Amino acid sequence: MRYMTTLIGRLLLGAAVSYVSLLAFTAHAAAPGITGPSFDLTAAPGYISQPDGTSIYSWGYGCNTAPSGFAPVAIAGASCPNGVMQLPGPTLIVNQGDTVTVTLHNNLPAAAGNTSILFPGFDVITTGGAPGVLTREAANGGAVTYTFVANTPGTHTYYSGTQGDLQIEMGLYGAIIVRPTAVPVGCRAVAATLPNGQPDFRLAAAAYNHSSACYDREYLFQFSEIDPAIHSQAEAQAGLACALATGCMTVVTEPYLAAYYLVNGRSMPDLMDPNYAVQYPHQPYNGNPHMHPGELTLLRVIGTGRWQHPFHEHGNHVRVLARDGNLLLTPSTNKLAGPLLFTTTTTPGQTLDGIFQWTGKGLNWDIYGHTAGHTAPCVPDANGYYTADPMAPNYYEWCADHEKALESKPFGQVGSGGPVTLPDPNILANGAWYGGSPYLGPEATARAVGSTPIPPSGTVGNDPTQEAGFAYMWHSHNEREITTNNAFPGGMMMMMLVDPQAFTINEAN
Repeated sequence: MRYMTTLIGRLLLGAAVSYVSLLAFTAHAAAPGITGPSFDLTAAPGYISQPDGTSIYSWGYGCNTAPSGFAPVAIAGASCPNGVMQLPGPTLIVNQGDTVTVTLHNNLPAAAGNTSILFPGFDVITTGGAPGVLTREAANGGAVTYTFVANTPGTHTYYSGTQGDLQIEMGLYGAIIVRPTAVPVGCRAVAATLPNGQPDFRLAAAAYNHSSACYDREYLFQFSEIDPAIHSQAEAQAGLACALATGCMTVVTEPYLAAYYLVNGRSMPDLMDPNYAVQYPHQPYNGNPHMHPGELTLLRVIGTGRWQHPFHEHGNHVRVLARDGNLLLTPSTNKLAGPLLFTTTTTPGQTLDGIFQWTGKGLNWDIYGHTAGHTAPCVPDANGYYTADPMAPNYYEWCADHEKALESKPFGQVGSGGPVTLPDPNILANGAWYGGSPYLGPEATARAVGSTPIPPSGTVGNDPTQEAGFAYMWHSHNEREITTNNAFPGGMMMMMLVDPQAFTINEAN
């Protein structure tokens, strides 16, 4: 698999597959938000934090009053405090066909002038407020109500329709997820658990009313950037007395020089901390995908800033389902026609839904470290995978590689005959991020390291006796965008962990 031949590649991955866990954590991402169909929001100021210690003055949408609920319901600590801004704004979760009502209260500084919300792709009726260029607006201290029917499922965005070069930059944007009405043929209804017995954190059975849109878990990624000079100007002028609808701020927004690059309002490593972490009171959402082999993982990707961002998902390509809530189908056969992309480049104001899957096919060795005469079977299905028992530790194994050796001189019990001689783990394999071996799963790792397991169990994030997963870096392919204020690593970067079936992916934090 291709990768940037840069210092980044040498330091972090060296190859596309890496057996590391970036931090000692168990937090995962999912797609958390608040449920409707009625929402009472505020636009207000606040401060967001960055990994370099900077506190950045920002604006954001938040809950004016308590929402009707949170989803997924199992995520612990979900909150949307009254009157408190967040960045991005609350993810609004509704059902297809709902009549959605959003009331916006303008609690920005008077100097900011009016504010508003646009809902691209929906026919919106407005009540109250004052006329604006793109929609009706809430005056300072006032309110406006927007009503529309959520007739298109999928991932959508919302953002300010007032002084976009300033207000969107300051943080006035968010996501809308519309759950489809039906359970398409071949899809599983949302239940307490998945077929492997682990928790089900999906919002719906499918992303769209089509059998090609089934999925097993989902993640939302909102990409944006910050020019701190714009935010500093707005902060300096926030106290100006003003009665003008257009505001009284004189903020220079060009030339635009971003220094911070955000996914879901956070930069690496902050975006890998839990959802609703107390240390980020204005940045509740994280970004940290985990999955088991074979799972269909739905990616909801939104471009919310000024620039395009090349989101590169290591491990496999992404099959695009839809753009802006429009399912990509062939006109005559009604089959999925979305491209298979090496990089899902974001576009400002555009959303993308895609399916990612990792199976280990093509690695050309037994990723479970099976030895000759072991008891685990691998009887292939019609597609070549072992799918007879979803509870099996090698569920979705690519059977063509079953018992295929990687190591020519193994230290443990794993069969020899492969092309690779791995380094002595006592010499080179030490480190807090190392999973212990090039095999997936604690039992396989234990067999591979022999009598001297390195690192010691219980001391690392990717514990060889517990998680023992594979990690791939997911990041912007623009190298500057994986920095924070020009310091690497940071920005738009995270790790996708392929966890063995034996490891429970619990997104409840």
